[in-house]
Amino acid sequence: MNYWLIKSEPSAYSWDQFVKEDGTFWNGVRNYAARNNLRAMKKGDLAFWYHSNEGMEIVAIAKVVKEAYQDPTTDDPAWLVVDFKPHKKLKNPVGLAAIKADKRLADMDLVRLGRLSVGAVKPEEWKIVMEMSENG
Repeated sequence: MNYWLIKSEPSAYSWDQFVKEDGTFWNGVRNYAARNNLRAMKKGDLAFWYHSNEGMEIVAIAKVVKEAYQDPTTDDPAWLVVDFKPHKKLKNPVGLAAIKADKRLADMDLVRLGRLSVGAVKPEEWKIVMEMSENG
């Protein structure tokens, strides 16, 4: 299993809206690095749901339920989407400031590539963030 992080502005598409709809396809990615991350996702992979701009925190986990396919919102074959379903809300959100303050997470895509909308998360980073959530 691989781990990921996907970003959404809560005013545009929040975790609560995602849960209410019981899933969605992740569209609108127009960055090649982010697109390549979508392409690498496999059914069953987990992704941190990060509220960007407002909140700036990891709030939950989504699960990949369908692997990459052509983005139906564009005719350009370069762009892909992945289907996600809600997996679980974190016990406590983990803010960007706390992530940046933890030296063990200095190489995390979220820290190094802050503008990347879909990033990889290493297993050890996943474990650390989950521990941070549990500990508040």
